[in-house]
Amino acid sequence: MKGLLQFYRGLYALSNRQARRKTGVVGSQCRFCGTMSNGKPQPGFGLLFDIDGVLVRGKMPIPAAKRAFQKLVNSQGQFVVPVVFITNAGNCLRQTKADQLSHILGVPISQDQVIMSHSPLRMFKKYHEKCVLVSGQGPVLDIAKNLGFEKVVSIDMLRESFPLLDMVDHNRRPKLPSTPVGNLPKVEAVILFGEPIRWETNLQLIIDIMLTNGNLSSTHQSETLSHLPLLACNMDLMWMAEAQSPRFGHGTFLVCLENIYKKITGKEVKYEALMGKPSELTYHFAEYLIRGQAIERQWKLPITSLYAIGDNLMTDIYGANLYSRYLEERVTRKNLKSVAKMVAATGSTSAVPREVEMDNTWESELAQPSATSCKSILVCTGVYNPSTEVPSSSKHCIRETVFHGHRDFCFDPALVEPGHIVQDVAEAVDVIFEQEKFVPQ
Repeated sequence: MKGLLQFYRGLYALSNRQARRKTGVVGSQCRFCGTMSNGKPQPGFGLLFDIDGVLVRGKMPIPAAKRAFQKLVNSQGQFVVPVVFITNAGNCLRQTKADQLSHILGVPISQDQVIMSHSPLRMFKKYHEKCVLVSGQGPVLDIAKNLGFEKVVSIDMLRESFPLLDMVDHNRRPKLPSTPVGNLPKVEAVILFGEPIRWETNLQLIIDIMLTNGNLSSTHQSETLSHLPLLACNMDLMWMAEAQSPRFGHGTFLVCLENIYKKITGKEVKYEALMGKPSELTYHFAEYLIRGQAIERQWKLPITSLYAIGDNLMTDIYGANLYSRYLEERVTRKNLKSVAKMVAATGSTSAVPREVEMDNTWESELAQPSATSCKSILVCTGVYNPSTEVPSSSKHCIRETVFHGHRDFCFDPALVEPGHIVQDVAEAVDVIFEQEKFVPQ
């Protein structure tokens, strides 16, 4: 995790240096158009779009999506506000997703506007030279290598080398007696990109890797104190495709993995990192990309507000509100210099308030974002069901009956309360423009 934070610190530092190099005069304030420069309105906000359930359902575009994006681009095909797409999908490369979006929306989208659930893995450099097992579907080997991993093993490669391990499907069992080939290097970490096609195969072989410390030629050692590093992308329990009701997502696969491991060993699965929404680091990266677009377009007005549009209370809304809470607490928190003086005066961090002490490391790794809030907008074209209410109390087994977030995220009713509920993404854009008094020209 420290390597990722260092990367973000570098990105923010680069962004700030670029901003300082740019010169120009901020235009006059227009009551209905935001800040004006050369007669054109400049936004002080950025938009974060979920994809599945907001712009598309499966491979079918949602009609409101094109209407929304007609309002977001000018006659030259340029965005009038900074836009980033944040998806928990992890079965393709960023460029592939950008090309799909360009085709669906009818506007040019670059890969630098797209954050996949696995995008932060590029910064986990300490694993790039280790042998990693990858699980998911699609071109998982290409995705891993594109992210910087040099020694990659797939589930299919494991099956070929150890044909006696995958025994659930009788039709896939070896027809003749066979011995393990065992020509693969020892696995040193496991990366979970997304839900696989054959869950029973992936669950079995991942558990085998975890219980043998990466050496499938040995027997299970369930009494070991820890397992190999496990990095998981996409925690969505469910997602919305063409069907009437939500479908299982990678979060459901993780629930299976966690419970099987605990049933066998009596211990909890421990993750080295969880990526994708609602992780705060995903939103930090999005904020950086938003500011980068503003710098590239030479917009001088600071991007102080983010709007996250999604269809899932437990990922899109929870993640946006969690990040907004962090941004808002930053504003009111004591100046870190005074905290440093307190530490210097006392000679110990024991005098530092716990909430400040915890955030001190975070702030020391990241340059300060320009955003001060991240507002959440919920659409009714995906996972969200308007007839389902979220209780206002965390008592009475809400975690089991209502909270669909990942095990390692605590339920807080306030975090699943959207700032606005609208019918679709086109209405969401209208609400944002009205809130910001922004009239594109």
